Amino acid sequence: MRDKQGRSSDIHASLADCMGQTPLVRLSRMFPNEHHQVFGKLEFMNPGGSMKDRPARFIIEQAFRQGILHADSHIIESTSGNLGIALAMMGCIYGLKVTCVVDPNISRTNLKIIQLMGASVEMVEEKDAAGGYLLTRIERVRSLLQEIPYSYWINQYANEWNWMAHYHGAGDEIAKAVSKLDVLVAGVSTSGSIMGTSRRLREKFPNLLVVGVDAVGSVIFEGGPKGKRSLPGIGASRVPELLNREEIDRVIHVNDYESARACRELVQKEGIFAGGSSGSVVAAIQKLLPELDEPSHIVTLLPDRGDRYMDLVYDDTWLNAVKERVDKYVNN
Repeated sequence: MRDKQGRSSDIHASLADCMGQTPLVRLSRMFPNEHHQVFGKLEFMNPGGSMKDRPARFIIEQAFRQGILHADSHIIESTSGNLGIALAMMGCIYGLKVTCVVDPNISRTNLKIIQLMGASVEMVEEKDAAGGYLLTRIERVRSLLQEIPYSYWINQYANEWNWMAHYHGAGDEIAKAVSKLDVLVAGVSTSGSIMGTSRRLREKFPNLLVVGVDAVGSVIFEGGPKGKRSLPGIGASRVPELLNREEIDRVIHVNDYESARACRELVQKEGIFAGGSSGSVVAAIQKLLPELDEPSHIVTLLPDRGDRYMDLVYDDTWLNAVKERVDKYVNN
């Protein structure tokens, strides 16, 4: 079939048009119990390699429609890596300048991809009062907004278009794909994906149990366990403005070692080569299943690819160091 310009309908105008419609896969080898069926939404199959493609495109296109962005605009954002890649990619497509404010926890692969796509990088190395880098990254963003003409801060922790992107994206796709759903398990960082996805799914499944997965050492949920965290993409050193705790029924905390171990198990059993936060949600489901009395249909979001974590969760030296750190903290 061809459009009015004579092009095949299978040909896309840009990489932005290839985002979304990611596969939903039954994780039957990872979770073989027939009473509990677990499905993974493979968000790492977006063209930029992560679920962050969705808000990057949605926010930029909405901003253009409302006249906030124009040809001379300069995008600025604090990012642990994936949104930076997605914004750099959108910058290439729309001809926008992009600056990403990052910290030492970013994987070397993510950093290199951002730079290869032409975005500028500002590295923040001073930790904030909570022991992370988020607050100092945001401080640097605010200073750049004063220095750079026509700059626009994406502000993923507070931008309502963030959760809307997932509402109209993964949330809508899952709602249309399944006829029964009992539990959503999703990682929490900006909280955009869990908020948007759960809001759409609860329209179809009002009794849905929403389980947030947070990193040990994160401050998002009050009273969470203390500890050091070094995996990007999950947890935060401040509470995101987008988060509505009342919409999350249960929170499970996972440490870096549990996340990395689950990543390796996922690739060995399912052949799914996913990133650190995918390991976090898989580890959380492993903790959750023994507590579920009734047979359940569970869906989770697998946010990004594993090749960006070769120097982290898939590196034996890193894994052993994390295990020693976790064991020492638990024993003390």
